[in-house]
Amino acid sequence: MLISCFYWLFRHLLGLFVLRCRSDAATEVELLVLRHELAVLRRQVARPSCRQADRMFLAALARMLPRDRRGSVFVRPETIRRWHRSLVARRWTYSHRRPGRPATGADLRALIVRLARENPGWGYRRIQGELTRLGVRIAASTVWSILQQAGIDPAPRRSSETWREFL
Repeated sequence: MLISCFYWLFRHLLGLFVLRCRSDAATEVELLVLRHELAVLRRQVARPSCRQADRMFLAALARMLPRDRRGSVFVRPETIRRWHRSLVARRWTYSHRRPGRPATGADLRALIVRLARENPGWGYRRIQGELTRLGVRIAASTVWSILQQAGIDPAPRRSSETWREFL
């Protein structure tokens, strides 16, 4: 909102300044200089690139030109409209991230499942502690949910002997 107010104020102050402080001779000289600059720019191989300040300045000046003279600006009206659309889109577009925490990586999930299978006596708190020692910060509840999704039972059920092993 502040940028649009600044743009509006800048455009009107520039218009007042141009109208009040110009003589016809200065206008003619400036037109000759601008036409020569335009001829030089058209001879260049690369397209001139505009910064954000250049875009605002050109958009403000283009609105003050009479309709029959707007063709002398080196950008087309579609370009100015596209700049305006991108400015509005940047202002009102929100991030497309999903809410909540980011998902746990597949390699970390595989490590948790491997630790649980190779160490049947370790519960989710022990696995979380071992990961913390390795420098991986993860909640114990996340370890528990990963083990649940992998179909791995809690530690007491995994570590107990089956009747087949007993016999």
